[in-house]
Order: sequence, then C-alpha cells, then structure tokens
Amino acid sequence: MSGGRVLMGHGGGGELARELLDEVILPALGLTPDAAREDAASIDLPPGAGRLALTTDSFVVRPLEFPGGDIGKLSVCGTVNDLAVSGARPLALTLALVIEEGFEIARLGRLLESAAAAARAAGVRIVSGDTKVVEAGSADGLFINTAGVGIVPGGVRVSAASVRPGDECLVSGPLGRHGIAVLSAREGLRFETPVTSDCASLSELCRSALAAGGAGVHAMRDLTRGGAAAALNEIATASGVAVEIDEAAIPEDQAVAGACAMLGLDPLGVANEGTLALFCGPAAAAPVLEAMRSTSEGRYAARVGRVLAGRRAQVLLRTRSGGRRILDMPHGEGLPRIC
Repeated sequence: MSGGRVLMGHGGGGELARELLDEVILPALGLTPDAAREDAASIDLPPGAGRLALTTDSFVVRPLEFPGGDIGKLSVCGTVNDLAVSGARPLALTLALVIEEGFEIARLGRLLESAAAAARAAGVRIVSGDTKVVEAGSADGLFINTAGVGIVPGGVRVSAASVRPGDECLVSGPLGRHGIAVLSAREGLRFETPVTSDCASLSELCRSALAAGGAGVHAMRDLTRGGAAAALNEIATASGVAVEIDEAAIPEDQAVAGACAMLGLDPLGVANEGTLALFCGPAAAAPVLEAMRSTSEGRYAARVGRVLAGRRAQVLLRTRSGGRRILDMPHGEGLPRIC
C-alpha cells in the first residue's frame, strides 16, 4: 500500500480499513497489529504514583507541513507540553485521525512517522487511536485528535492560580517562531532569514525546572494560541495579580522581529509550540533559570518580569523606550489554523 490515495472505504471498518491500519498507520507509528486489537489501552502506573493528569487536543494546522515541523510532530509535542507544564511526566498518548478521501497514502505515512519520532524523543508511547475517512473537501487533508495521560509526582503543585506577589517570570526562549513559520508556509512569504517553528517537547525542560526549583515553581504555561499575551493574561486573571514584563529582557529572534515588523504583528501575540513562561519565587529563580538553560529547548531562557503587589489583575509591559502600557488579552485569533 505504499502508493495510491485514501478511499472512503478505508474508513468503513472492513478489509480496506484493516489494510490501512496494518500496512500504513501502525508501522509508521512503530506499533504492531496486536496493539490495535483492543478497544482501550491499559497502562500500569508506578507504585506510589502521584496524581493522574489528562489532556486532550485537536490539530487542524494549515499547511500540514511547515518549516520546523508538521501536523504529526505538532500533535505529539502539543499534547506532551500540555501535560509537562501541569507538572506531569507524560506517560502515554492516543492519536485519532480524520482523513480526507483522496489523501496520499505515502504522505500519511510520512506524517505519522514524524509523530512517532516526536513521541520517541519525548519518551512517551502512542497506545491507542482511531481512524475516520470523510468525503473529499471536508477535512483539509488531515485532522488529528490526541489525548494524553501523565503522572504528577507527589508534592508537585503548579497552577495558573498559584502565582503570588514577588514571583519572578521566566520565559524559555524567543517568541513567535511557530506562528510566523506557519504563516510563511501558508502564504508563500519569503523572508531574508527563513523562520523555523520552535515545535518541540518541553518535557525535559519542565522536569529540570521542577527538580531545580521544587515547591518554589508556582506556574508554567506553554505559549500557544494568542502567544505570551494570552498566557500571561490568563495567569494574571487566575491568580488575581499584576504581572510586569520588561520588553527589553525578552529573548528575541531577529528574523521573527523583522517579519512581525513587516506584517504589523506583535511577537507577544504570536503563537509558539516549544516555548513556555514560568513563575517562581525569588529564591528559586536563579537555579530554575540555570536548569532551563541546560536544556536544548531552554538555552535562551531569561528572566523577563515580576509579579507586583497591590494592583488589580493585569499585565503591564515596560517598553524598550521606558514607557509602560497594558498588554491586553488578544481580542481574537490573529493567525488562525496554526495548531
């Protein structure tokens, strides 16, 4: 089945469906046919495990492939990161496909191999899934839905509602790379320096930060749709605090900055898929920052702000020119279909 295209019959549950599963989907994900014989996967938890974390997500990115990633890698990393920033050690994922009739089977295999590679890199297993085929024109080629489960170790409590005055805000790297990479691929834009998505698993970075900061780490959030502006406002609202961010301290990708200036976009509102914000107590900031910088995803990590006392919930941006303005929650989605 290396060539050809997906037919409606591949989603019908019969011989064609089994053929697609056994010859394309399972091998691409590194699984055996036996893995698909049960209706649910059972997962053994380590003795004395802490709390269970569960998340789900759907991926409808357009185009399916972009500089630095594709929908397969994105679906795994996005789900792993939702678990990791909650303090969980990702354990297993499900992966369900909605495939448009006529989709190239070879391309499907390539995208699933990318998902499998991302899962291996993140140390997580894909244990269950589902496949549906819809009529041509109904799904933009391929949609992926995932669910992820992880274990939050005892003593780990990170939450958007746990930030407090005096906390420091760290970010793990430059902002806006994913959104600009997807936009450039979608619209055929060419920049002097190509922009590559930051799509990556944050699991190692989160483990390192928690090991270094312990209970001093209060909140972590990956900066996906709505970028840093949305995530910081969500945290400020959930905790009822004011967050002040120093624009000059934010790590900058010159290619992203140039693209945003040309397109009239603010990097703070552009999506990321391998960058997070972390809030921790002052005593934990230095060791956490060092731990973040020791990982490949956090090598450009920086302290960018702090939590103020005695102010209403809001995000304030201290600009490069020395002024101060409110950084609002984005009104809508400036760059749709980026995940």
